[in-house]
Formats: sequence, C-alpha cells, structure tokens
Amino acid sequence: MESEKVKDLIIDVRATEVQIALQENHRLIELNKESSSGRSFTVGDAFLGKVKKVMPALNAAFVDIGDEKEAFIHYLDLGLYFDAFDQFVRKINPNTNAGDLFSSIQLGPILEKEGRIENVLKPGQMLIAQIVKEPISTKGSRLTAEISLAGRNIVLLPFAEKVSISQKIASKEEKRRLEALVRSILPRNYGAIIRTAAEGKNAAILVAELKALISKWEASWNNLSRSKNVQQLFTEYSKTTTILRDLLNDEFSNIYVNNEREYEEIRRYISLISPDQEKIVKLYDGKEPIFDHFEVSRQIKSSFGKVVPIKQGAYLVIESTEALNVVDVNSGIRAKTKEQEQNTFDVNKYAAEEIARQLRLRDMGGIVIVDFIDMESQEHRNELYKYMVELMSTDRAKHNVLPLTKFGLMQITRQRVRPATEINTTEVCPLCHGTGKIASSSLIDEQIERRLAYYVNDKNLKSLTLKVSPILGAYLSRKGSLFSDTSYLGKWKKKYKCKITQEEVTDFSVLQNEFYDEKGRKLD
Repeated sequence: MESEKVKDLIIDVRATEVQIALQENHRLIELNKESSSGRSFTVGDAFLGKVKKVMPALNAAFVDIGDEKEAFIHYLDLGLYFDAFDQFVRKINPNTNAGDLFSSIQLGPILEKEGRIENVLKPGQMLIAQIVKEPISTKGSRLTAEISLAGRNIVLLPFAEKVSISQKIASKEEKRRLEALVRSILPRNYGAIIRTAAEGKNAAILVAELKALISKWEASWNNLSRSKNVQQLFTEYSKTTTILRDLLNDEFSNIYVNNEREYEEIRRYISLISPDQEKIVKLYDGKEPIFDHFEVSRQIKSSFGKVVPIKQGAYLVIESTEALNVVDVNSGIRAKTKEQEQNTFDVNKYAAEEIARQLRLRDMGGIVIVDFIDMESQEHRNELYKYMVELMSTDRAKHNVLPLTKFGLMQITRQRVRPATEINTTEVCPLCHGTGKIASSSLIDEQIERRLAYYVNDKNLKSLTLKVSPILGAYLSRKGSLFSDTSYLGKWKKKYKCKITQEEVTDFSVLQNEFYDEKGRKLD
C-alpha cells in the first residue's frame, strides 16, 4: 500500500523577493521566486499593447507592451471574438458607461480560421493582450488576445458565450448542476470554464469567486478609458496565491510562512477558495531562517549543480543549451552485482525519479534528451518508459514522453512558459579568484612580507594577527620556534619592530593567509 504523501509549502518572504518551496515528504520538488521590486512580465499579466510591426510572412505581429523586447502574437492567438475586444478598446472613454458598452457589443461573427493578420492588425493599433509565455533568452513574451482570468474553481472569459466543463468531472448530473448554476449568474458577454476543483462546491463559493473575477476584469476599465497608451491592465495573483490556486487540494498538509502580512493574505485567499483548509496555514516565528529550518537551503545547494547525485553512487550530469537540455545517467561507483542487467535497470529507475523531480524543480522546458545506461532487455526498456510516464503524470506543465530509442535515448518535451530556474551553487576560489592559477609556493613568504611591510610602514599598524593554514604555518615558523632568528616570523618581528601573532585555521587551503588588526578586523 502506498504511503500517504505529506505536502508542505514553505514561503520565505524577504525584502526584495518571495521564495516559495514545495516539499513532498520533506523532499524539495518545486522552487519559485517572485520579485517584490521592479517590473516583471509574467504569465497571466494583461496589457494594452501597441502593434509595432505586422509580419505577413509569419502571419504574426510584434507588439510593444512596455518590455525591452517586443512581444509576439500569431494570428491564431487573436481568438474567435477579437473584433469585440477591438471595438471595446476603440469606443471606451471617460464619457461612456463602460459596463453598458461591454454588454452592448455584439460577439459575432467569429474570426476566420484561415485569415491573414494584415487584414486584422495595423501598425499603431492598440489591443488588449495577455502573456502566455514569458520572455526567454533573446525572445520576447508570447501573447494571446483571448483574455482569461483564472480562479480556483472557474476561469472567466470576457467576450465569450461558451460555458465549458472539465472532462475530469465524471458525473453527468454534477456537470448539469454546475453548468446551470454558472450560466444563471454569468452577465451578458461573459463565458466560463468550470475547473475540476469546482466539483461538489456549493453555490455560495462559486458565486463569490465569479464576482471576484468579474470585479478584477472590470477594475481594469478605469485605466483603459483614461489613457490609450501602453500599460498594464491587470496582473496575475501573486506567485504564492497562483500556486495555491493550482495545487491546493485535500493532500496539502501545511503552509508555513515567515511574514505576518503574507500569512493573513494567504488565510484570506484560502478562506475564499477552500474555507475548510484555512487551518493548514501556519505562521513561522523561529529564530533560524525558515528555509534552513525546513532544510530547503541544503536541498537547493545539492540539487542545482551540473552534477546531481542519485543513490548508491549513481549520478546525473545535466547540461542546458538554447536548443535542448541533455541529461546523462552514470552508475558511478555503484557496486557491480552478478545480475548486471538488473543492476542497470535499478540505476535507470533511480535516475528516472530524479529526472522527473529535476524537470519540475528547475522548470526546464523545450526538448530534454536523457541518455540512460544501455539495457539489453526490451522488457526493461518498456518498463522504464512506463515508469517515466507515471512519474511525469503529476507534472502540471504540458509534456510528452517518447519510448527509448535503440541507442537508449529518451526524448521528453515539456511546455516552456518561463525561463528555467538557475541557481549558481559554486563559489570563487579565495586564492585564485576564479583564474585557476595561484602564485608559486616558493614566493609565498615574499608576498606575505610585502603585505606586512605595507600594513606596518604605510598604515602604521604595530600589532597584527596572521591566520594561515597548518601547512603554511609550519613553513613560516620552521625549527619549532616563533622567536627563532631562523623562522620567518622571528625575522619579520625584528625587521619591522612589530608584534605578529600566528593562528592556524584548519579550514584554510594550503597557501591561504589573512592579516587581521588588533581589534580582529580583516585587512584587505
């Protein structure tokens, strides 16, 4: 019997950003960052944009939404009722009643499927568009003109007439109930998608959420009526509430947050979308940082390097390029067994588990090529493919997994809507400063003496502490006496008429050395 999964959301609120970690059985599986300073262009944000260039060859256009890189919209992303949005943008002004204008616009006819963008958009034209893919590398945002506002149970569709229901809701009676309820409360010129989470929800919760979504859309009309310049109309919820909206279910165990204001906001949001789960939100007030307490920091350092350890000596090597991501599976020092084929199959299964986690953790998208260790058994190849499909089934991003090729390669495509998360887990060497080269060990005493002369003669410091590695310390004080004329320190004390105290630091590398003044301050 499969053990029950414990899902925890840990939220670290800092001055300039919010970091959100999702743990499953205390193992990090997702990491998100939300900057709280500066302007961002994220999935779900809606803008009034200005058409800059129409590209008939691509049947697409480039749009200015206020970003450094122009956004891109294809004809097929204009939506069925683009003409209704266009009329609304042209006609709205401070003297019109925006509500009456919105409800009076006719929705038909729909945009032709085989139409040309140059017949719809012109340079300088203003249009309402929403980001569906964030700027990645040299590319700008990808846009859609089919505006949607997503809630936990319902997705609101302005200028639409359909009410769609999630296919995952099996009961026909429940589908009829939900459709009738939503249709009865939807104002004119609004459509909706009823999400799986709405199943079994009472009318009060659905009505409250729908009203909140409509209010959010209509709140953007004020800015739109006052100014027809490029501007943001509304933004997605914060990353925290977006994750809660998409992930929150009965399996969620705890939500820990280290900021009282964010704690109250999350409690209010959960009380709206799922009142019975409000109690799982907990304010963390411990002395150590929240990510350290829940061992998130340690997992970040061990999971974002080029080489990722798996189990029993096996490891992955992950390389990312502009075109694709490559993952190489290595058995490492794992002990050989009599049954080599079974041994290889076990390593590949461990690797598959870690790869599925890494794709979510780093939010890697595009094409991923996995070079598994070669297996002779076709049965094992098929089992590994099925296992990977099963592991990827919990991934919210759209993806496709292909069976192994005869060379042992597996191809995975994963939807890329934002840049992959990259965290530098390396540090610059304090000795070579990243150059990969250090001074000759035979010159180390001259280097230290030059710095000593500078501190004594130029800075007038007469009492210094020299911290060195044990090996360098033994070299500088050879013959066993710091006061012997034959030791370097003894010579320097006499020559510069100063007091030098030597301390050995076991963590220092062989030639590492640092000077400190009498108050214990490190000298550059």
